[in-house]
Amino acid sequence: MEQNQSQSQRYNYLVKLAAFAATTTALLLVVLKLYAWFVTDASAMLASATDSILDLFASVMNVVILRFALAPADEEHKFGHGKAESLAGLVQAAFVLGSALLLVFNGVERVINPQEVVRTEVGIWVSVIAIVMTLLLVVIQKYVIAKTRSVAISADALHYQSDLLLNLGVLLALFLSQGYWLQADGVFTVAVGIFLLVGASKIIWLSVHQLMDHELTEQELDVIKQIVSSHEGALGLHELRTRQAGQDRFIQFHLELDDNLSLLEAHDIGEAIEIDIVKALAPCEVFIHHDPSSVVGSELAHNEKAVE
Repeated sequence: MEQNQSQSQRYNYLVKLAAFAATTTALLLVVLKLYAWFVTDASAMLASATDSILDLFASVMNVVILRFALAPADEEHKFGHGKAESLAGLVQAAFVLGSALLLVFNGVERVINPQEVVRTEVGIWVSVIAIVMTLLLVVIQKYVIAKTRSVAISADALHYQSDLLLNLGVLLALFLSQGYWLQADGVFTVAVGIFLLVGASKIIWLSVHQLMDHELTEQELDVIKQIVSSHEGALGLHELRTRQAGQDRFIQFHLELDDNLSLLEAHDIGEAIEIDIVKALAPCEVFIHHDPSSVVGSELAHNEKAVE
């Protein structure tokens, strides 16, 4: 339907925009932070650079995988490729976990053997620039997530949101390491590692949430029920099942109708309901099974017995 096609095109544009913006930002930050680390030899700056390298890898992977995830359904994938987004989130989480553990080990070594940071002004300026660039990117990502609820962009955004706190922490660590508290550099590095471990757990939960075919939200389910109940001729619905893969929602239910309706009349009611649901929740696919009201009771009893 035109509504589905229009929503899909808008989704594709916004997701690609966020993915390319994240990749460009991450590449610039990696260059700046690696330079600052070479100049200052600060463990905190290494932690920040490592996080940005991780962000760059994740963002590049998003660009690649989204090209597959956003592809339309084909003969071998009749339900589309949307779950590729969730797989991308799981791969990102694996690299986050590995990097976080490395940072924790490096930070512990710096706590045990603290070193004074040199040329802190370079690290400070780089951190300020990183905060501004990351803030602009997060604003773009938040807008895209609000419009698309993309798992891949949501997972990517977790990295960059943490970067805002991370870069503020780098500023504090650089300051404290100048004779005030030499262990601050190492302590902050450990803290970043732990923070990334928590972020990785969130990415895993978000990805598994969709891979396990979780139901749509209560608000979306209510929209479906309200549309059905508002149609003249529709007596109710049962066996409502929903799931989401990437941008696409899949909705199926049994529509309860009067026994005396003709096949054409039943078809027209179902088609009108399908059109309204697509308008409200596009992009989505709706599968409706028409049930005469007289068989609903026996069908529900049979289903309950099968579950037992």
